[in-house]
Amino acid sequence: MPLAGLLEKLYARRRFGIRPGIDRVCTLLNRLGNPERNFRTIHVVGTNGKGSTTAFLSSILSAAGHRTARFTSPHLINFSERFCIDGKEPEVGRLAVWLEKVLSLAPDEATFFEIVTALAAIMFAEEQVEVAVVEAGMGGCSDATAALPGMMTVITPISLDHCAYLGATQEQIAAEKAAIAEPGTPVICAHQAQTVRDIILSFSRCGESRLLWAGDDFAATWHGPGRLEYRGIHGTLSRLKPGIPGRYQAENASLALAASETLDGLGISVPHDALALGISAARWPGRLELIPGQPRLLLDGAHNPSAAAALADALGDYHYGRLLLVVGIMADKDAAALLAPLAPRAAKCYCVTPAIERAMDDVTLAGMLTRMGFEAQACGSVCHGIEIVQNEARPDDMILVAGSLFTVGETKAWLTGSTFKGIRG
Repeated sequence: MPLAGLLEKLYARRRFGIRPGIDRVCTLLNRLGNPERNFRTIHVVGTNGKGSTTAFLSSILSAAGHRTARFTSPHLINFSERFCIDGKEPEVGRLAVWLEKVLSLAPDEATFFEIVTALAAIMFAEEQVEVAVVEAGMGGCSDATAALPGMMTVITPISLDHCAYLGATQEQIAAEKAAIAEPGTPVICAHQAQTVRDIILSFSRCGESRLLWAGDDFAATWHGPGRLEYRGIHGTLSRLKPGIPGRYQAENASLALAASETLDGLGISVPHDALALGISAARWPGRLELIPGQPRLLLDGAHNPSAAAALADALGDYHYGRLLLVVGIMADKDAAALLAPLAPRAAKCYCVTPAIERAMDDVTLAGMLTRMGFEAQACGSVCHGIEIVQNEARPDDMILVAGSLFTVGETKAWLTGSTFKGIRG
């Protein structure tokens, strides 16, 4: 069956929603012959920075000569974006063969993301991947990706998000995410709030895991425009040029570098020169992605308050006449907290409704911004919002598109003439 028809069958699985737990995906992996045992997995969990950290780490491993896979979610435009092997997406025909096999063996109530996780496993096994860097979909120990046995866990900054599934407090969310680490395996951890740090420390002690902390055991700091210095576990690296822009990428890059250094003790060699090469070669679309022109478009998928604050800080690196904000947000997000750091920087906000069922409608969003004291206009669809702001913008203005990865994905699809289909998970 062609890939398009198989994807429709897969997308129909969204009717099962999000169901924490790994029983169904483990059943499916067993029916597939347990392909997850044929490669080694590094888990990346957290709230913000998972995708960028995954991109940095997989790029370093590829630069070191290892056949490396990357599994991320959601996709921006094309479903195949979720799976990359040494930077390349799978060929459509082969992806269709793998997906047809996985769908034929899936339990009746297996969810969309569980099937996609199993699809990644069989693909990586058959492509003879050595190491897979796997971004958790949402949680940690109850996430479908936890069915893949991990040799290492990288924990990015943890904050409140997906509370309906993960817990109402940072501590509850931290416990869910930290518990994905296999006993006795190393854990590489970003800066965290003290209460979150205590939770992670407790889990690592119980599991007898080696725990390495950003700021204590390794660190990265900026020295001049675009120049990063890394103080690592085995030495220092100077004048690094990360391929993914943004001040906030310093910690994401440092997590990937620390993980790479630690892999030497797990039988995976990473030569010193591969560290700098991998950091500079890393790419991650939809995060401070600048589209040239007059005016320029800056795309960033910031979709929670912490990410929005990091984006607002990163705007200091750009020069423009006015900042015009095109914003579309999911209805289950804390929109007011997300908008608080961004709206004050914008001369005007153009509110849009992304083409996904979870989206907050543009009229509601514009009303919220108006009550907060900002100039806002309801623009309907993402495409219509972009057209309106482009007509009103001056050549030296910059248009920022943010609020959701789905808003960014729909924008990228419109710019390239592609078809957009927003899929959660």
